[in-house]
Amino acid sequence: MTTTQTTSETAPRFTERFPAELVSSTIVLLKRLGMAAKEQTIGAFDDGLHPYHHAILAVLDEGSCETQGAIADALGYDKGQLVGLLDELEDAGLVSRQRDQADRRRQIVQMTPAGRKMLDKLRRLSAGVEDDFLAALSDKEREQFHALLLKLAEHHLPHCRLQSRTTT
Repeated sequence: MTTTQTTSETAPRFTERFPAELVSSTIVLLKRLGMAAKEQTIGAFDDGLHPYHHAILAVLDEGSCETQGAIADALGYDKGQLVGLLDELEDAGLVSRQRDQADRRRQIVQMTPAGRKMLDKLRRLSAGVEDDFLAALSDKEREQFHALLLKLAEHHLPHCRLQSRTTT
């Protein structure tokens, strides 16, 4: 067995910060912050749950979607991916599914009382992660930042449009 020693010539070189060109790019910063937020959020979830599960429970709580297809469409999820996520939620007792009597091809999804309790827990968890992640911003800056992100999201991601807003 041979071992290779790392020398200054073979060690990977890391700089203490990104190149100025990247730091000056809004899109690069947005992408990197998105990746960091995703990692922090996933790391905070427990009980075998994931932010995708939280989104499904939130959609069900709004009451606007009850079929698997409508949930997938509302969240922009692949229908096959959604089935696996719903299987996990159902196994945990957080949702139930039943065949639609009017159309046997469709599955009606409902949140259980345990699902409502879990949604409350996930909301508190997500709020804590958001508070930690945005700690460098004042309350006013957070409002401004959210308003700007929402404006971009409404432009680029149709699923992010708020119902109360009209598009011009």
